[in-house]
Amino acid sequence: MKTFLNRLYSDYLMPSRLAEFDALLQAARDAGYVQQSVRDFLAPLPGPVRVPVLVHRHDIDSDVRTAAKMFDIEVRNGTRSSFYFRLSTLDYGLMRAIEAYGSEASYHFEEVANFAKRHRLRQAAEVRRRFPEIRAEFLRNLNTIEARLGHKLRTVASHGDFANRRLNIINNEILRDRSFRARCGIVCETYDPDLLSRFDMYISDRPPPVFHYPIAPRAALGQYRNICFLTHPVQWETNWRATTRCNLRRLVEGLAW
Repeated sequence: MKTFLNRLYSDYLMPSRLAEFDALLQAARDAGYVQQSVRDFLAPLPGPVRVPVLVHRHDIDSDVRTAAKMFDIEVRNGTRSSFYFRLSTLDYGLMRAIEAYGSEASYHFEEVANFAKRHRLRQAAEVRRRFPEIRAEFLRNLNTIEARLGHKLRTVASHGDFANRRLNIINNEILRDRSFRARCGIVCETYDPDLLSRFDMYISDRPPPVFHYPIAPRAALGQYRNICFLTHPVQWETNWRATTRCNLRRLVEGLAW
């Protein structure tokens, strides 16, 4: 019952937390942090002086409206970040605005989970045998997004779906093939160990009542030099239409699979 009430509050009743996000950006700026995208973090600032860095990564699972609000807050604060969009949340107008500003708009991919659900594959070994087809599907989707967006995507982020948890397969397994990754022109996937090892602290938002894990981002400022902060817009402001649509889709997919 407690879990249900927490979910109800998180999805439909939680007051907006965007003022908290705004305050975080200001606090990080005042503490001397350079706030940048994953793509820019991979290209270190010139010169010998090391400055503290806060990398903002936004996974747009369902709520494009709040993502746009977070982007507006970042523009007001002079902050750069990465926004990763699923096929179901692609918004090319917003993505072009993000890129024009100097932040990063890229792909939150889930071909492994989507393929497994579509073909009703329920065993991990079955799914891995179909990796050549899944990689081909990923490449087609990547090329389509790049063509419509008008630029090359260099970093991508794996999405986590209920199908991945049931199968115990993560979507980024298809990018462990280095030759395939090179063919795609992908420099980095956001769960690459080489990237994660460069952060002194990796923080993710959480639904209420937790909000952040393992610590609040403002508490990390000044304690850690390189911080990555993963956010999901749905955790910062309720959007009942987008949330209901996402929940219904999850229910239908689960029943069909």
